[in-house]
Amino acid sequence: MSAPEGSPNPHPRMYGDLARWWPLISPVEVYEGDAHTAAGLFAAAEGPVRTVLELGSGGGHTAFHLRSRYTMTLVDLSGEMLDVSRALNPGVEHLLGDMRDLRLGRSFDAVLVHDAIDYMTTEEELAAAFRTTYRHCRPGGVAVFFPDHLRETYEPSTEWGGEDAADGSGVRYLEWGLPAEPDGHTVRTEYTFTLREADGTVRTAHETHVTGLFTAAVWTRLLGEAGFEVSTATESGGDGEPTRTMFVGHRPTE
Repeated sequence: MSAPEGSPNPHPRMYGDLARWWPLISPVEVYEGDAHTAAGLFAAAEGPVRTVLELGSGGGHTAFHLRSRYTMTLVDLSGEMLDVSRALNPGVEHLLGDMRDLRLGRSFDAVLVHDAIDYMTTEEELAAAFRTTYRHCRPGGVAVFFPDHLRETYEPSTEWGGEDAADGSGVRYLEWGLPAEPDGHTVRTEYTFTLREADGTVRTAHETHVTGLFTAAVWTRLLGEAGFEVSTATESGGDGEPTRTMFVGHRPTE
């Protein structure tokens, strides 16, 4: 997951010089459930799904759980995150690119966009990402989107976590999602990291991420304008978490 050029946070350190810590910040096993959900939603495609393009693939943690079932092509804006993914997913195609304007000149049975879609902070950026997705989705294929939040369901929250590595290094982080502005279309999240190197050296890092916050109606309208037939799937949050909505775009046969 990486933010696009021109966004309020175009080069987040989390996906840049801190990318090597990603497996400890957001471990690969956390993504198994979402990968299972994505595979189930791919069933909306007409015909079998064999090839999958993932836009904003980040460290490759979702792809790790899908690569045995599909031929994956992974695209991300961060070269550092692609390096993390290549180590985890050897033999999988990795490409540097921006989901707003990527043009590969080929289509796929399914396109997956996980929470990297959150870094689209305007309707124009969101629409551009949808056009890219449509362009790379074959007729009869599907595109699946996993936004973290919709305006209707967003709630400020505080999360924390992190893990240790076998070499003695480790990470602890605090994620503080702030209240959304009443009429705004973005939300701010503050991240603080405490990083321990294998030699015991400890340092801290802080940064602010600004992400998009749109209504379900905006999502549905923009996906429709891109050419998709739109449906949704919901997933109940556990432990008081809000319900999550996934969007499925079906590209009609021509």
